Formats: sequence, C-alpha cells, structure tokens
Amino acid sequence: MTVLIAGGGIGGLTLALSLHGIGVPVKVFESVAELKPLGVGINVLPHAVRELIELGLMDKLDASGVRTRELAYFSKHGKPIWSEPRGLEAGYKWPQFSIHRGTLQQLLLDTAIERLGRDNILTSHHLTGWTETANGVRAEFIDRATGKPAGTYDGAIMVAADGIHSAAREKLYPQEGPPIWNGRILWRGVTPSKAFLTGRTMIMAGHEILKFVCYPISKEPDAAGNHQINWVAERHMPPTYQWRREDYNRTARLDEFLPWFESWQFDWLDVPGLIRNCPHAYEYPLVDRDPVSQWTFGKVTLMGDAAHPMYPIGSNGASQAILDARTITREILAHGPTTAALLAYEAERRPATTDLVLLNRKNGPEQVMQLVEERAPSGYDVVTDVLSQKELEDVAANYKRVAGFQVEALNAKPPIVSGNARARA
Repeated sequence: MTVLIAGGGIGGLTLALSLHGIGVPVKVFESVAELKPLGVGINVLPHAVRELIELGLMDKLDASGVRTRELAYFSKHGKPIWSEPRGLEAGYKWPQFSIHRGTLQQLLLDTAIERLGRDNILTSHHLTGWTETANGVRAEFIDRATGKPAGTYDGAIMVAADGIHSAAREKLYPQEGPPIWNGRILWRGVTPSKAFLTGRTMIMAGHEILKFVCYPISKEPDAAGNHQINWVAERHMPPTYQWRREDYNRTARLDEFLPWFESWQFDWLDVPGLIRNCPHAYEYPLVDRDPVSQWTFGKVTLMGDAAHPMYPIGSNGASQAILDARTITREILAHGPTTAALLAYEAERRPATTDLVLLNRKNGPEQVMQLVEERAPSGYDVVTDVLSQKELEDVAANYKRVAGFQVEALNAKPPIVSGNARARA
C-alpha cells in the first residue's frame, strides 16, 4: 500500500501529509542531505490555502505568513493601473498568504515529521530509476554527494515531485533537454523595510521588458519597525546576453541590474532603496518547459514542477502543486494506490495546468501592464484613458477562471479532500 514520493518540496510534502490523512502509508525521498528553508517569497492562493486548512495547518500558516489583502498593478512611473482585493477581502472563504517559500516548506516538513515519523522522510536519496513489479514499483536511489547506492524501495505506486530538473521526467522524456529560457532574468531578495500602501499589498510595476514585484512576508515589524519585504526585479535581456544555468542560490550583483531601477522612486515605494538595502539577492533565468502529452506511465506519475513547470506569473506555482497533491489523494481514496488513480488525477490536472502554463507565457494577468506601456509609454493621467474598465476586468477574471480560483465558483465547491476523509478511507 505504500506510496513512494520522490521529492520533499512543497508538493511532495503536501502529498505525504494528505495521504497520511487518509491512512495511506508513504515514504518521501529527497536528493539533498538536509532540507533547509531556501528561496524567497511566494503566494499561496485561496484554493490552495483551503486544502492546507483541511490538513489542519491554518494556525501555522497564520503565524508564519501575511494575509494578502490587495493586488495592485502600476506603470513604470508608479501610476495605478488596476487593483483588486485578495483573500477574505475579495469574498473568498479562505485567505491568501504571502510567505517565505522556505518557511512554508519547513512548516510542512515539521508537520510531516511529527505525523509520519522521521523514518519516512529520507534525505540523500536521489532517484536514479525504477522497475515495475508484480505488486507495484521498485525505485532505486543513490546518495548524489558520494555516488554510492542509497537503497531500493518497494511501493504500490510512485509520484515524482522532484521539481523542474526532475530525474523521473528525464527518464520518461530523455530527449527533452534543459528547461526553456524566455530571455528574462529575475533578481530576487528580501529587504527589511517599512510597510507600504495597505501594509498587506502585493504590487507589480512596469511592463514586459522591465518589471518589479514586491510584497511583505512578515506579519509583525521588527524592533526598528521594519517588515520583511520580498521583491523581484525582472528584465527581458537582449539576445546577446549569455545566461547561466538556473540556480536559486546564485548571488546576484546589484550593479548588474540596479541602474535600470534607479529612477523608480515613487511617493509610495522606494524601489532602488529596496534593492540597495537587500542583504542577499539571488539571480536566475525565467524558465519553464513545454507541456507534455502524458504524465502517467504505469505505476508512476509526475506532479508539481516535474509535471508542469510554469513562470511565476499570477502566483500559481506552489498553489498548483498543492492542488495536484490533493487531487492525487482524492483519487487514491476512490481507487486505491493504483494506476487507475494516477490516470484519473492526470485526466483532471494535466489539461488545467497546460492552459495555465501557456497563459503564463502570455503574461497572465500582468498583460495589463504591457498594454499600458504600449499605449501610453510616456504616462497618463487616468488609466481608463488608456485601457477601458472592461478590458481591465476581463483580464483579471479570465486568469482566475483558468487558474481555478473564481470567487463564487470556488466558494461553492467542497475541498478536494475534506478533513474527515480518513474516516471514509
């Protein structure tokens, strides 16, 4: 009955907790020797927060993240384009959280160790291959640091949640090659700074070529009155730019990108100040992969970034991995840990995430900023002189529809897996 999970990130740990919640034994295998709280800020949208609440994590989320109140778009001059309430303020039954990615992963890891036991979360186990057996699947692992075998493990099925560089996906699609770079570079950091706008606002400013995103990820100010402000600076690089392999831990050089944002001093936000005062900034190219026609091969399937890596547009990467995990759990509850469960999961999630990957390539809801730049590059007095109210509303509504978090529709649906599912298992 054991389900093998390759990958101990947000998606893999959510799946482990979900399966444990319905009484299905799991083992999680992570390549690194120690799971550390790496990364920068992310957003968890209401449809994913709902599922984490069903796992009993509301109090931990509330203690660790910020309940996002508002999403606002601005031009490169700091002029408002569009704003909308988020989370409870938007009428959802559940909040949206802005949180440090590493904090969320650590929260999930601590909960998994507490509920599953440390013996069921194995580090220094990098997936190298698998074979199907009469009763399921046998997975093989190595310690990537030493190259030595780390053992083989039997399970009923295996779920590969091992990220954009998935070893499982590489086995299934050996000709695919590296992730696809779209010419943009992201510089990311977290800076102690004063609150801005509502104090719980996520902002996006600029356009397709040059963009800045920031939002708070700490609820309470420190002794100096500062909050932890997560920010992302982005530029579409010229064709001559030579990019390096993507890496969340490459230290960025401020002089390589700060000059492009030196004039972005708005009366409500000091963009160059946030960049300049950041203790540690990181650089990586903006990449994804083409959607594939199949995730499930016998008793093995892909999920999260291993299945549908997408641009971090619309704040959807982690949320979609959480939805994957919960959908797999629901189908295992219905069909047992079988190929039938994996195929049912794929039938629902692959078309939905394919649409989202492709929409994110078109800038998702952020396309309003590009439309403003194209129509009024020198600025404007009122945004409706440039874009109609209907255009603004249609862009926002369409993205919520594709991403699956329209307010009325989501509020009317039950959770993917309810909190009492174990009693029915």
